[in-house]
Amino acid sequence: MSPLHLALAVLVAALWGVNFVVIEVGLRHFPPLLFSALRFLLAALPAVFFVRRPRIALRWVVGVGLSLGVAKFGLLFIGMEGGMPAGLSSLVLQSQAVFTAVLAAATLGERLGRTRLFGMAVSFAGIVVAAVGQGTAGPLGAFALVVAAAFAWGVANVLTRKAAPEDALSWMVWVSLVPPLPLIALSLLFEGASADLAALRSLDPSGLAALGFVAWAATLFGFGAWGHLLRRYDASAVAPFSLLVPVFGMTSAALLLHEGISLADIAAAALLIGGVVLVSLTPGKRRTHTPDEHATDATGQHATDATDAAHPHDETGRVRA
Repeated sequence: MSPLHLALAVLVAALWGVNFVVIEVGLRHFPPLLFSALRFLLAALPAVFFVRRPRIALRWVVGVGLSLGVAKFGLLFIGMEGGMPAGLSSLVLQSQAVFTAVLAAATLGERLGRTRLFGMAVSFAGIVVAAVGQGTAGPLGAFALVVAAAFAWGVANVLTRKAAPEDALSWMVWVSLVPPLPLIALSLLFEGASADLAALRSLDPSGLAALGFVAWAATLFGFGAWGHLLRRYDASAVAPFSLLVPVFGMTSAALLLHEGISLADIAAAALLIGGVVLVSLTPGKRRTHTPDEHATDATGQHATDATDAAHPHDETGRVRA
């Protein structure tokens, strides 16, 4: 990897890590479901008018839009608003790689193997350690919501793997068209029109900056750049940089939000990231698998190994935040 692309990979990981701090700032201005809806609305508009629609069956766009945009980010934002620290959220979300591998084995016929099973056990131990630490410091319900968000991300990863989009940026833009209306409906139902209107009326530069960062820097630029790297290099060369996301997330949360990092957090990080390395970087073998007819027709190629969807690029096409 060239020095420029090496710097780009680190920059994207940094953006995705700091993004958790920015989400925390945004949640001070918006109810969580409304914030998530606006994030995807800004990511889709006006960009959708300038990028070509992916040649992929609509059901895959809708499926990923609902699982990634509505379920994953809705649950994440509610969990963080409910007391889950930004830094710990960036770490726990990495368990999506484990959920992706399990779901891929169940639906795509991939063999996990002893090494990947061991990695899953190590990652699960990290989640348990993090849960125990969170249970003594904050609400376990919020922790459970972030774990559920990681599972939803795993679902989105497998669906994206089936769709096999060719262009990460256009895929992300068109997927972003799906979540706004369902999220706005859920926000009106559970958060109330009065809370939504109050947030919009009191919007200030800080809230606008947070919204712009999560929509344009973390989503459009981040996933577009990640997709560019994946088109030039093997996934095995790019994917490890996603493991820097919780490093930047926990560090920036400690520096900017003054979140403490306990020994339990460090132990959980070591176990979870170590397990993710074993799960994500160990090749999975297919038993038998017939690629989805529509996905193959739309892209002109068969999808690659399910491990290619195990990291942050998960949202984009590796669907590897």
